[in-house]
Parts: sequence; C-alpha cells; structure tokens
Amino acid sequence: MESTEQKKSGEEVLAEIYRNAQLALQSISDILPQVEDGAVKCEIMREHEEYERICGKAAELAKKLNSEIKEPNPVKKAMMWSAIKMNTAADNSDQHIAEMMIRGTVTGITALKTTLTDSRHITNDEVRALLDELIAMEEGFEENLKKYL
Repeated sequence: MESTEQKKSGEEVLAEIYRNAQLALQSISDILPQVEDGAVKCEIMREHEEYERICGKAAELAKKLNSEIKEPNPVKKAMMWSAIKMNTAADNSDQHIAEMMIRGTVTGITALKTTLTDSRHITNDEVRALLDELIAMEEGFEENLKKYL
C-alpha cells in the first residue's frame, strides 16, 4: 500500500510540470547559441515554443487554482549552463547537439512519468491533461531528435 507521502497533490504535479518546462526552456536557451543554422536549430526553436506554451498553460492553471508555482533552483540552472558550455565547446555538431537534447528530454520524460505514477489519485482533470500533454510532447521531441543522430 502506498503512503500518502508518496502521493503528489494536484498543486505539486502542476509545479512539477512548470519546473520541467522551465528547465527545458533554460537548457534550450543555453544550447541555442552553440547550434549552427539548419534543421536541428529549427527543431530546437520549435521545441522552445512548445515549452513556452506549456509554461503559460501551467501558470494560467495555477492562477485559476490559487496555487503558487516557483521558478527552478538557480543553482541547478547554473549547473546546466556550465555542463552545456563544456559539452558543446569540443563538439557542437548537429549529432552531438541532438544527443544532448535527447538526454535532457529523456530525463524530463522519466521525471514526468514518475510524477504520473505518484499522482494517479489526483482529481483535477486539467492538471492531469496538462501532464499527459507534456509527456506526449516530450516523447515526440525525442523521436524527432533521433533523426539527427
């Protein structure tokens, strides 16, 4: 039997959705200057727009539910930035950029699927739908990025 500590509330799930999308936006912003113009850059910019849309939906839903969502930890953001800079300094090929993006996307999918498992009991259909939408979106991104490997 699952303890209540393992279950996530609708507010926690919404915060996780927002945090996931914000970290994705941050990593894309960090990596874009390293990407040459071309198909990979177009794909990453398209993904950026989709993550912005999810952040907007999460923020609107939080406001509607009188819930506060916080920005991701600045230390984590700084660590991501330095890891991206180090990773792209030696190799900024489309293949390497796609590989880095896939790694980040898979990390996001894993976190979101864990959240999905931990939140099966939530009753807010809008939060559940947004979580499902973000998971499906990231799975699509992973598939699209594989073309560049």
